[in-house]
Amino acid sequence: MSSIDYIVIVVFSLVIVMAGLAFRKRGGDMKSYFAAGGAVPWPINGLSLFMSFFSAGTFVVWGSIAYELGWVTITIQVGMCVGGFLVAYFIAPAWWKTNSLTAAEFVRNRLGAKPQQVYTYLILIVSLGNTGAFLYPVAKIVNVSTGFPINACIIALGALILLYTVVGGLWAVIVTDVLQFVILTAVVFVVVYLSLDSVGGITEFVTKAPENFFDWTSGEYTWGFVIAFAITNTVFIGGNWAYVQRFTSVKDAKSARKVGLTFSWLYLISPFIWMLPPMIYRVLNPSLGGLENEGAYLLISKEVLPLGMLGLMLGAMIFATASSVNTTLNLAASVITNDLFKVIKPKASIKATMRVAKLSTLFFGVATIIVALLVPAAGGIVNVVISIGALTAASLYAPPIWALFSKRLSGKSILQVTIISLVINLAVKLFATELFGASLSTSNEMILGTGLPFALLLIYEIAAAFRNTTSQDYLNYLELKVSDDIAEEGSRSQNTFGFKVLAITLFVVGVLILILSLLADESRGIILVVGGIIILISSFIHPKLGQKMTLKNN
Repeated sequence: MSSIDYIVIVVFSLVIVMAGLAFRKRGGDMKSYFAAGGAVPWPINGLSLFMSFFSAGTFVVWGSIAYELGWVTITIQVGMCVGGFLVAYFIAPAWWKTNSLTAAEFVRNRLGAKPQQVYTYLILIVSLGNTGAFLYPVAKIVNVSTGFPINACIIALGALILLYTVVGGLWAVIVTDVLQFVILTAVVFVVVYLSLDSVGGITEFVTKAPENFFDWTSGEYTWGFVIAFAITNTVFIGGNWAYVQRFTSVKDAKSARKVGLTFSWLYLISPFIWMLPPMIYRVLNPSLGGLENEGAYLLISKEVLPLGMLGLMLGAMIFATASSVNTTLNLAASVITNDLFKVIKPKASIKATMRVAKLSTLFFGVATIIVALLVPAAGGIVNVVISIGALTAASLYAPPIWALFSKRLSGKSILQVTIISLVINLAVKLFATELFGASLSTSNEMILGTGLPFALLLIYEIAAAFRNTTSQDYLNYLELKVSDDIAEEGSRSQNTFGFKVLAITLFVVGVLILILSLLADESRGIILVVGGIIILISSFIHPKLGQKMTLKNN
């Protein structure tokens, strides 16, 4: 990379970090720090949910599969949007109606204190594995682009993400997510345009692509895997405690549904655009193999982007992928503070509680860095992400989701389903060769991990229905469930400030892109258009400018 690219990365990183730090005085209490005031506009939360979920493995995990196998990566991701629609219409509104600040709070109220403690420890352990797996691709992107040692990249980037997550809370996470969505989408359009031009157009790309490159399924990614993965991600989107925050921090159930719909529509459309560059790179350079596939997205970006734009692309990819890390860090801190510390010390002052919140974010972030350093020893990021999902997602998140709708199952039975499923899944993962003579394929691993907890839940539900009983835990929950009126004025003030920070930051990035267009030759036109669109978006979302435009139009 050129020195200009490095300068752009530094400038972009400073812009993102400053945007996050702008909220350092806005998270003065639990609801502000962990729920962004409790009335975040649904489009903002929808985009944040999309970036938190989508960026976790897009460029490294799905980019690797897109390069190696082609269209199947789009099949898998489009299947996820089906899960998103199910979450939007059924699960998201149900979470909002619990009136809980966190998913852990609902688990405690609905299932009891002991199940909540067990779930909290399990979720924190799994979240630690997930955040480590998410931090690794960020470092991998920098490693491929710059040649810096992977371990140094993990440590430096982990510290940078921690900085604004610890200080700014959920609003810092949400606003930086939206920034990354707008900027990264704009730059990806440039990459797609230039990649197609490099390969000679869409017709030439299709003609030169490997045989079976556009098959709906391929290799171990069978239709069984796709369906099981879609079900797993329905549970993951609807039950992951970090994502539940996006449904509970809006003003009403209708807004919670719109958060899910925003995610779903974006996931229906975006894979067809975002996955084209690594697929095109397979035609341009078919020589990558093994873990080298994980760098395909960055390599095509390096090949086609003009001076400076590669730095912007890299910066956007780093912070977009990092959104999954800061989302989970905020979740972990909220669980430790709200559901462990506050239970032990219910009369702790706000100042003491917020100190614990920030220290727990810091502690969990350091642990995340350590886990990320161990990812290469686990066989690479693709194996880690898919294995964690297959082993834990449905077992951990499906039972509490079931409890949202079931009146019959007790906290004890819900917890039993989780423990039995986790033990069996882990045993099969570790001892499959001894038990079956061969290890399970990725597809069978996913089917087992998804099907087992649902089968157990159904058995428990049918048994309870035959006894015609209502769980005492559910009856206790009905007595505890009270409405929590949102402080409209405080929420409105936070929203206005959030939009202001977002607009100013987008304007700065738009100007940066316009400056970079001066360094481009053949691609100057499209870069100018992208920069102009971002500046236009910033003017519309700025609270004062947007209001003036509305009044003028009226």
